[in-house]
Order: sequence, then C-alpha cells, then structure tokens
Amino acid sequence: MSEVKLAAETRTEFGKGAARRIRRESKVPVVLYGHGTEPVHLTLPGHELQLALRTPNVLLSLDIDGKTSELAIPKAVQRDAIKGFLEHVDLLLVKRGEKVTVEIPVHTEGELAPGGNLLEHVLSALPVEAEATHIPQAVTVSVEGLEAGASVLAKDITLPSGVTLAVEEDAVVLQVLQAQAEEAEGEAAEGEAAEA
Repeated sequence: MSEVKLAAETRTEFGKGAARRIRRESKVPVVLYGHGTEPVHLTLPGHELQLALRTPNVLLSLDIDGKTSELAIPKAVQRDAIKGFLEHVDLLLVKRGEKVTVEIPVHTEGELAPGGNLLEHVLSALPVEAEATHIPQAVTVSVEGLEAGASVLAKDITLPSGVTLAVEEDAVVLQVLQAQAEEAEGEAAEGEAAEA
C-alpha cells in the first residue's frame, strides 16, 4: 500500500468565503477526525492531494504545521460536479496496527463462456477490514469460463493475508446474466415476418 506524505496547515477561518479563498490558493479545505478527538481543520496542497486520491484508500502521512505527524485515510471526497476539482475532503485519523473498514475495488480477469452473456458487478467495491497501513488497493477475480446464471460470492474471493470480509459471506459480488438483446431482436424479426 502506498503512503503519501503531505504538508498540512491548520486553518482558523471557516465558511464558504474562507473555503473559496483556500481553493483560489490551489489548496483544499480538509477536516481530520477520529479516535474521539475534536475535528482538526486543515488545508492541503490541491494538486498533490488530487494525485494521492487516484489511489483507492491511500494512506496519507500528514505533516501538520511542521510540528506533528498523523496518519489518515480518505473518508469522503467532494468534487466540483462540472470541473472535477476537489472542494472538500474528510479524512479519518488512523494509527499503525489499527484495523479499519474500507471498500476496495473489485477487478475482473478472464473471458466469460461464449454466448454474449453479460457480467454484472453487483458490488463494485468489496467491504473489508484491514490494518490501516496494509489496505489492499484492489482484489482481482477470475471470471474465466463462467456461464449465464453463475455468481461469485464474497466468500469465493481470495483476500490478502490479514484482510477479512466486512460483508455477509453469501453476498453476491458478481453475476453472469444471459444476453437478452439478441433474443429480443430475433423475436421481433419473427413477429414482423408473421405480420407480413
């Protein structure tokens, strides 16, 4: 798991006007909370934070005002709906060795059985519990040769050592659906031929 170091500054101004000023300086307003402590209001460098957030569940090492260092993971990210820039980020304070519950992306590999079937991601991200400093970036599931009606359950997915499911074992993660578009086209063609 990647750990990204960022310089953080505490902030004392709040509200929309203050947030706009922070964003004009290419920084992002952030709130760090967790472990029963009072929330800490920070600003982080916008570009570096944007790059760091490309990695799911990235571990951020925050150097706060050059005095203290804290570890955090992203909890909620707000982006501008049109331009996509970061508007606000909530970070969750974590400690080395602590277990956290996060969602990790589910990637697939392999080809389905022939027949034009469709693969549905019932869960695009898998809830797991892992040590804060060892969160996997993703899990990969083989769908090689799966036929219509087949499902991959949470318990069928091989997780890295030290990572456990935070969802019911029988939860459906992936399922293969029978292709219906071709059948519908075929039936429509038959119907038109009968009418003619």
